[in-house]
Amino acid sequence: MTSAVFFSFITSLFICMALIPPLQLNASRWSFMDLPGDRKVHANPIPRIGGIAFGFAALLSIFFWVPQDPIIPPVLMSAAIILGFGIWDDRANLNYRTKLVGQLLTVFVVVVIGGVHFEQIPFFYEEEAPFWLTLPVTVVFLVGASNAINLSDGLDGLAGGLAFLTFAGIAYLAYLSHDLTVLVLSSGFLGGLLGFLRYNTYPARIFMGDAGSQLLGFSMGVLVILLSNPSRYPFPASIGLLVLGLPFLDTIAVMGQRLARGRSPFIGDRNHVHHKLLALGLSHHEAVIVIYAIQAVMVGLAYLLRWQSDALILTMYSAFAAAMFALFIATERGSILLSGTSKGRVLSDSKLARAGLWLSEMAPRFLAVVVPLFLVFNLFLPGRVPMDVGYAALSLFAVVLIGMWFMPQHRSHFVRGGLYVGSAFLLYMGEQSDMPDVWPIYVTQNTFLALIALLVLLSMRFSRGNRFQTTPLDYLIVFFALIVPLLPEMRADMPTLSILAGKLIVLFFSFELLLHTFVDRIKQLGFLSLWVLFGLGVRAWF
Repeated sequence: MTSAVFFSFITSLFICMALIPPLQLNASRWSFMDLPGDRKVHANPIPRIGGIAFGFAALLSIFFWVPQDPIIPPVLMSAAIILGFGIWDDRANLNYRTKLVGQLLTVFVVVVIGGVHFEQIPFFYEEEAPFWLTLPVTVVFLVGASNAINLSDGLDGLAGGLAFLTFAGIAYLAYLSHDLTVLVLSSGFLGGLLGFLRYNTYPARIFMGDAGSQLLGFSMGVLVILLSNPSRYPFPASIGLLVLGLPFLDTIAVMGQRLARGRSPFIGDRNHVHHKLLALGLSHHEAVIVIYAIQAVMVGLAYLLRWQSDALILTMYSAFAAAMFALFIATERGSILLSGTSKGRVLSDSKLARAGLWLSEMAPRFLAVVVPLFLVFNLFLPGRVPMDVGYAALSLFAVVLIGMWFMPQHRSHFVRGGLYVGSAFLLYMGEQSDMPDVWPIYVTQNTFLALIALLVLLSMRFSRGNRFQTTPLDYLIVFFALIVPLLPEMRADMPTLSILAGKLIVLFFSFELLLHTFVDRIKQLGFLSLWVLFGLGVRAWF
């Protein structure tokens, strides 16, 4: 179970990061550019290719790693259809009628051919609700979910981060119900989204476009329905409203507001949650973090209320929605005033200022020495590297090598992908062996990690100029690192994954700092990633 989930995640992550550079390079030629407009917050054209990258990455990864299940072919087929319509829309700017036709065709495939539909609906307490009743509910739900992410996609990193939180919630619920199929499906999307978000957080270098937003919304809707299936150790159908969280709630509220004003629900405006937060004076980062927090609370409520009645769940959902929007209305009317305070602090002590200057220069330099040593040390830890991992590592070695030499303008992307995936393989193999149980090895490895974490903190605290700065994605990753080990009902293998995730987060931060600090030494970092991948490939033969 652990291997399928891990490899679904890591395969999707790498495929996404490998696809982004060539797609980004050809976006203008293929007419996949998002141009500035009245309702846009960006001032320059941005490639709209993120959805293509993580969409193909997630579907390919799922295809390779998902267990045999009759539900998989129609789910993948329907996901491919909505991804295709989204790509068409990103290139040709389809009208809403054509989009709706594509969404209905997608729903037809997964509902009629795949048999995926609600078998129970709130307040209908028979063992199985009649198909004539569940069919329209399922169609409306899936079409609404398909549009929810699209309508909430208004700030850099917003839609991707919200979807990441939702898929994480779905994955945990699937884990609790021992549903490996839904867990691997969720992991594939989580990996692709993580690869995409590093390029999408403010200031965004790419957008997901309708290809990504519609695929995410539809896929989340399908997984919520599967979780409520009685044959899969079900949760109440109403729990899906909390799992989908803020995007679904925002869509319902905005469309209701448009209809109340006599306007078409499909005509865009600036009444979404993120627009309201920006109007309150919050910065881009602050607005995204606040929305992440709201989404995390709603997903947390889904877990806490997973065995409660539909009446209680819907009551809590309604109360949450009413409280949130009452806050927005009160703030718009001036009942609540937000006053900004200066965030800058000036060091008055000249000695501290000189120490900070020294640390800003020396901490990254020490990091550039300690990180390679740590990777070299860990390369010799795994007792046995499986052949499939060896083949995968050598394949990635070839991809990174070719990308570094034949696409120099995107060299950093390939180096980043090699470091991310190579280190993930390296630490995962180490955790699966008995070597970390040896006391000297355990102490040495964790001493290295503690030193890397300290250097990362010092580098970020005293960074100057154009070095790596934290983004909402970084806060999201740290949030998961802190919360996952505390989740209840974890089996023996899951704390190991939590520890692994914490180690990888420390390494990923160190990679980003090195890539931003030593821009002129990308080749050297590339050689490090190649050495790790090649070393893993060779270890598989011995």
